Amino acid sequence: MKRILMAGAALGAILAAVPAQADSVKIGFMATLEGTYTVLGEDGLRGFEVALKERGNKAGGKDIEVIIGATDASPESALRAVKKLVEQDKVDFVIGPLSGSEGIALRDYAKTQPQTTIINGISGAQETTFVDPAENFFRFNMDGAQWGAGLGEYVFNEKGWKTVASVAEDYSFGYTNFLGFALGYCRAGGKITERLWVPLGTKDFASIIAALPDDVDALYLGLGGGDAVNFLNQYKQAGGGDVHLIGGSIMVDGTVLSSKGDAKRLLIGTPSSGPQADTWDDPKWQSFVKAYQDAFPPEKRFPTPALMATGYYNAANAAFGCLDKINGDLSDGHAAFRACLAATELDAPNGMIKLDANRQAIGSNFVSEVVETANGDLVSNFVKKVDNVNQTLGLPEDEFRALGLPSREIVQCD
Repeated sequence: MKRILMAGAALGAILAAVPAQADSVKIGFMATLEGTYTVLGEDGLRGFEVALKERGNKAGGKDIEVIIGATDASPESALRAVKKLVEQDKVDFVIGPLSGSEGIALRDYAKTQPQTTIINGISGAQETTFVDPAENFFRFNMDGAQWGAGLGEYVFNEKGWKTVASVAEDYSFGYTNFLGFALGYCRAGGKITERLWVPLGTKDFASIIAALPDDVDALYLGLGGGDAVNFLNQYKQAGGGDVHLIGGSIMVDGTVLSSKGDAKRLLIGTPSSGPQADTWDDPKWQSFVKAYQDAFPPEKRFPTPALMATGYYNAANAAFGCLDKINGDLSDGHAAFRACLAATELDAPNGMIKLDANRQAIGSNFVSEVVETANGDLVSNFVKKVDNVNQTLGLPEDEFRALGLPSREIVQCD
């Protein structure tokens, strides 16, 4: 873990080691600081750092000690990291992980460690909290399907795009995020003609690009991080750009919109949806954006916080707020801490967040479109907000469960 601590220190100035002592709280931080989602993990860490800085590195009257566990988006890496943090470093609780399948792995691990509380970072697989949830796992971000709320209806009704093909990452979050879009799109009357799935970490998209149909109104792209950048570069080189694009939540996040090269400009005009919109004029959101910008020099951050930064910021503030309320008392199996977390209604920068009976966030979702600012930056421009999005997307639970768990084929346009 020493190597990982050093890597964390290089990413942020305020995660200095705090000596372990009785008046400190030891937190294990987990994010994808390796692999194709490294840039996402780095911004998650920045969001966490902003929350620490605002509280002077204290909560519940105690110093906060942070130990960082790096992952690479695979469940195996997440298990290695969390086992080190919990079983060897003896952290009091964990904030993380970032990626979808990592969250499912941590849910299952949480059941074997009842003494440890896990507060999700930003991972968004539906199954994590919807199927046999762990009592000591809390998620203050909506899942990937919730992040799709409102997008399908928008592109069908407002854009008039009646047929869509898709390219998305072949794992739990890719399925979940696409489900949220597809459910609204299919119910509005749209048709999905082809679904192409690619492994995380794909470098060569030539065969996928060659297989794209040319008789659709739009192409849904459910890619993120290095995968998104690689696809855009190769798609542009292959002459792509005539078909409208629809972005999955992490396709048009700041981690992609701030990447190097001109291929990202193919995304200008692309509608998407997710837990925030860069240009939203709400004062609390604008205040968070400024705090993020002030915390890091421009070359060490994105123009505005990516959704990863916002998610980790919210998770940290939920934890710190409850530590304050219980005066840092983590005795009795974290009973008071967990009761506080379950009852928390978080007045977050991206809207009010509360938890359901499965300790899963209910919150606001944002439909946006990519625009270019006067200084040449690409940002997600606010279109509309959908409030009180629950995990069943407003459907009765039995009807939603009858759809089946997110997968390559769920949902179909019947």
